Formats: sequence, structure tokens, C-alpha cells
Amino acid sequence: MAGHIQDRWYKTETDTNGKTVRVKTDRHGTGMRYRARYVGPDGTEKSKSFPDGQKRIAEKWLSGIEADMSRGQYIDPRAGRLTVRQHAERWLASLTMDPGTYVSTEQRIRLHVLPHLGSRSLDSLRPIHIREWLRKLEDGGVAAAYQRVIFANLNAMLAAAVDDRLIPYNPCRSSSVRAPKPEARRIVPWSRERVLAVRSALPERYRAMVDLAGGCGMRQGEVLGLAVEDVDFVEGVVHVVRQVKLIAGRQVFALPKGGKSRTVPLPESVARALEAHTAQYPPAAVRLPWRSVDGAPATAALFFRNAEGRPVIRTVFNEKAWRPALDTAGVPRGRENGMHALRHFYASVLLDAGESIKALSEYLGHHDPGFTLRTYTHLMPSSEKRTREAVNRAFEGGADADDGPTTAQAA
Repeated sequence: MAGHIQDRWYKTETDTNGKTVRVKTDRHGTGMRYRARYVGPDGTEKSKSFPDGQKRIAEKWLSGIEADMSRGQYIDPRAGRLTVRQHAERWLASLTMDPGTYVSTEQRIRLHVLPHLGSRSLDSLRPIHIREWLRKLEDGGVAAAYQRVIFANLNAMLAAAVDDRLIPYNPCRSSSVRAPKPEARRIVPWSRERVLAVRSALPERYRAMVDLAGGCGMRQGEVLGLAVEDVDFVEGVVHVVRQVKLIAGRQVFALPKGGKSRTVPLPESVARALEAHTAQYPPAAVRLPWRSVDGAPATAALFFRNAEGRPVIRTVFNEKAWRPALDTAGVPRGRENGMHALRHFYASVLLDAGESIKALSEYLGHHDPGFTLRTYTHLMPSSEKRTREAVNRAFEGGADADDGPTTAQAA
């Protein structure tokens, strides 16, 4: 055993006869009797004290420490004394991510994790504490979907503590801890009539935003960041290469969500709407920081600006233009009727026309076609409907029908 157990109640001395004898120390009968001592991987001595009668327990503890070191699984018992707040500060400072994502992550940790768990030491965290914390979030009225995001942030933070050998395991991953599950919501796409009604109710300078979101599947920030050089009217495509986003209340240019650019078809109806908008509200160069509030300035000739000629602020647009338009069109306010509803409308139109999930996923800028399928599978035409239509075309379409045995054999 590389370490050793020190008995602080007794010491060995050599008597006048040259024999080694045990004698009581000044500490005899007071305080912890045994001290298990060892040298850690960093070369410093570490120890833990045990009371009288627990020498075997001390030896067992020391054996466990040495076994962990030999397996490369050693964790300094003092490392977990960091509080959750102290670890959160170090973890946040070490993150390398999109500045906007960082601000959101820091805000969730600061507002929803630290007030409840911040003063607790890392090594004292148990699954019961995570379960109680989740219950407080629920009782506090935090939406289930947002609870899930907050939980994912805490889970990642504690996983880093495990990787850094601060704690032996992550209590968020205990079998008794269940990640919040948002209520399953089936997306009900807007009708064409609703889309047109909301479009008509918007201020004229913003109406073409509906055409781009509903006709090209673009996100709100991507529409606000669309520039003249991104649209190819000849080839009939839109290059989605930037968005306008808010970081700590300040506007910046950034790549689309997920850092992924894409190219989507430009329908003729959307092109005409955009050309009409351009004739009435000519695009103008706008200068914003790139990616972060202190990033290098970038310039783009944006299609959409506010009445003062400045970039449209998403939150102001939603409050002053979008929600009043919903009221005028008789559409209830709410998260499900935000501008994102136009992307759902776009998806429903393409799926009803028989477009593939893979193509739709690419047009929407999703990271995974599986996500697109899970989100919109209920909007896909049923196999029974497709079967009836295919057979009807084969029997009723005459010699020019696209479906039938001749076509199948040729394929």
C-alpha cells in the first residue's frame, strides 16, 4: 500500500533499553484518531481522518483510493467541494459556441439553476436534489419544453464535472431522474386564407416577409437578414446565408441556425412579391457586427428595414406589427401563431404536393431529416390516398398516364 494509516493517539519511541515502545501522544483521547495519508497523482499529499475504532474502514478507504489511481479513475476527494455556482462560472468561461447560444445558456443557468442549487457543493449533489429542483421548475410555471432545455444545460455542466474528475457520476443521469418531456403537440398548419389575411393586415413594408417565410420556408431572422445579393431571380433560388439575431438586446449578423447555409427554390409568386416590394422599398446597405456584439462589422443590402431605415428588431416587429395583424385577422395570439407558423404552412404545402422528407428537410435547414419526419409525419398524404390516386390515374388517364405497368417495366 503506497499510502499509510497514521495513529495520532500513539507514537513510537525508543526506550533506554533500545526497544521500540508505543506511548500516548498529547492528542490521546481527543479528535479523530486515524489519518489515512497518500500522495495524489499531482504529487501532493492528501489525507482523510477517521474516528477511534474505524481503522479497518480507513484502510478500506485508502485501498479504494489506490485502486482508483491504478485504474486511472481517481477523483480528488477535495475537488467536489467546489460549489455548483463556482463550477458553473468555470464551465461557462470554458465554452466555445455561438455567442447567441452562450448568452441563452448563461441566462438559463443564472436564472433557473443557481438560485436553487448554486450554494450546494458538487460532491453533495444527489438525484433527489435534481428531482426536487425539477419539481420547483414545474411548480414555478416554467413550460415543459423550456424545462427540458434548462435540464439539458445542467446535465452538460455536470457531465463536464465528471470529465474533469470533480465528481464520480452525474446525478442528472440517474435512472430515477426523468428529463422533462414537453407535451406532444400536433402541428396544425394555417390555411391559405389565414396566411393571406395576416399578410393583408401587416404594414405594407412587411407583407413580403410573409411570402418569403410561407413560400420559401425561411425563419424570421433569415427573412430579416435577406440581402439583394442572396436572391438569384434568373436561376430562381434564394441563398440563405445569414440571419439577424439579438444578443443581449443588440442586433448582429450571423449564420443561419446551426451554422448551416442552404439554397431553396424561389417560386415565381414569391419572386413577383419581392420585386414589387423592392420597387416600393429599395434595399439599402446595413452595417452590423458579425456573430457577436464585438465582432467585425459586416455590410448587407437588406430587403427589410423599419420606417427609420434601420434593421428590423424582431421583438419590436412581433409586438408592433405581427400581433396586431393577428388580431385584425381574427387569429389568436400565442406561441403556435408566431411567424414560425408560416414555415409549418410551407411544409404542409410541399408534403401535400408529394415532396420528399429529405428535400423538405434541406429546404427548412433542419439538421436531420428524421426530425422533419417526426415533426410533420401526420401531414403526409396517407398511403391509401396515394394508392387511390395512382390507380385512378392509371385507369382514367388513358395512354398518356404516368402510372401503369408499362411505366413500371421501363423503370
